[in-house]
Amino acid sequence: MSRVAAPRARHRSPPHTASPGSPRGRAQPRRAAAATRPSRLGRLLAWGVILSVWGALTIGALLLFFTWDMPRPESALAATRRPSVTLTAADGRMIATSGDLYGETLRLSEMPRHLPAAVIAIEDRRFRQHFGLDLIGLARAAWVNLTRGQVAQGGSTLTQQLAKNLFLTPERSLRRKVQEALLALWLEQRFTKDQLLEIYLNRVYLGAGAYGVDAAARLFFAVPARRLEPWQSAILAGLPRAPSRFNPRVSPGAAVARGVAVLEAMAETGAIAPGDVTRLAERMHFAPVPSRDAGWFADWVQDDLGTRFPGSADLLLRTTLNPRLQAAAETRLEALLAGPGARARATQGAVVALDADSGAVRAMVGGRDYRSSPFNRAVQARRQPGSAFKPFVYLAALAAGATPDEAVADTPLTLGGWSPGNGGWRPRGTITLEEALAQSVNTAAVRVLIRAGGPRAAAEQARRLGLTGPFPRDASIALGTGEASLLELTAGYAAFANGGARVTPFGIADARAGGRAVAITHAAPARVLPAGEAEAMRRMLEAVVERGTGRAAGRGAGKTGTTQDFRDAWFIGFDRGLVVGVWLGNDDASPMEQVSGGGLPVRLWREIMETGR
Repeated sequence: MSRVAAPRARHRSPPHTASPGSPRGRAQPRRAAAATRPSRLGRLLAWGVILSVWGALTIGALLLFFTWDMPRPESALAATRRPSVTLTAADGRMIATSGDLYGETLRLSEMPRHLPAAVIAIEDRRFRQHFGLDLIGLARAAWVNLTRGQVAQGGSTLTQQLAKNLFLTPERSLRRKVQEALLALWLEQRFTKDQLLEIYLNRVYLGAGAYGVDAAARLFFAVPARRLEPWQSAILAGLPRAPSRFNPRVSPGAAVARGVAVLEAMAETGAIAPGDVTRLAERMHFAPVPSRDAGWFADWVQDDLGTRFPGSADLLLRTTLNPRLQAAAETRLEALLAGPGARARATQGAVVALDADSGAVRAMVGGRDYRSSPFNRAVQARRQPGSAFKPFVYLAALAAGATPDEAVADTPLTLGGWSPGNGGWRPRGTITLEEALAQSVNTAAVRVLIRAGGPRAAAEQARRLGLTGPFPRDASIALGTGEASLLELTAGYAAFANGGARVTPFGIADARAGGRAVAITHAAPARVLPAGEAEAMRRMLEAVVERGTGRAAGRGAGKTGTTQDFRDAWFIGFDRGLVVGVWLGNDDASPMEQVSGGGLPVRLWREIMETGR
């Protein structure tokens, strides 16, 4: 029988439990602590990753919030703008601007050295040291504002100001400040310091519609930026902080005070000697403004610019305006309306002055105050000229063969039930045509009209000299019952002053578009009267001033005009090649108190001729 060996049973000991004091019992906790270390480190790493991701997302969201509407710098540098129109007076002084006014773009090397030095001294003395953001300046400004308890100092760099001026709106917000800082950093990376300064000086807004130092120099000092003196540079450098408040035309005192502060800053930086501050400050002055309200003239000149100068180039238009004459016309009209005019219930007036030989308009006042009423009463208003129309009636008689010495009856007259009055004139029986015009005798004027060929003949003479009417077809035309504007009536008298040539009023002498000369054309004076007729009319109009209704003028030649119930009062006169027309009245055509053409209008004409030439 085979023997099978029984399997040997294996003895398994129960789990060993070490006593607390044994070495084996002390090693077990160390192994457990070691096993927990990787899990804590992992958790820290995980949290770090999570926080980094959320931080990046937060920063990205903030950047998106601050920059989603931020302009692209490349496109903003080449942004388009409205073409500008700059009007200068005949002597080169600027009188009006529209659109965005830019002067000549200058390189830094073309500007006087004191100009950029003044800007750096007052705006950003660390301009050449910082990277677009001046941390030292920010800290200093924060400390000053904290200690004073108010915002007394800013920390913006010149580069930040450039970023704001080029790309951003004036809005005050944290978002705009962040955008400003980002754009400043971009500008510093893209351009050199000299290039940044050059862009700033050519593009910064300096008030009164002027962008850049050249436009402002021409506007405030009537010189190009190349010819600026140190005190002028100081005034321009002080404008960017508050262009409206320091505008030399609006607040010359504030502009001077700011300019002195810039000079002091220049002395501190070594741009000028300390002893030069007082000397330069004493030289500060500004080019006189040609007039207060030359806006009527500016509006008239620009009325058809789109047709005459098509395109989008900047326009520089030298006009025919005489600043001295314009200022005299405005100030004397206002003084008269505020004094004797107010007492006589005359509330409005208009003045036109033009060159008798060419038609160039030298002054135009369309009312009492352009700001309150830009309606041009010298051009747009059409009123009855009264006896100021009579020269055209007498001209028709001369054309029909009459002479100034010819006799005409001045006695009462009735035509179809109409009897023109003679006012205070006492009939003499007969008088010469010259005396009839000088004394403005109505009945004589009607008889002269009949002798000349009637209403049609007088209307034809008026149209020949530029008046457009409408004119009545009856004898009342002799008393000026048609319609005319002050401008066309004044231009019509030019033929009596220049020997018989019709002139067309114009206001632009020469033009430049985009810096290039543009040819302009004017209607040339055209002879429409024989020299003898023109000379005879001049002689009769001189008699009006020498011994007639225009005696108060004291010089030259001209004709008065007064309409029914003293609703309109006129005087159109000329002397030494200048024709000046005056109208007084009320916009609602209400009567004045005994204001005739030989009274206040003649007085105003004389004052303008005396003070404006």
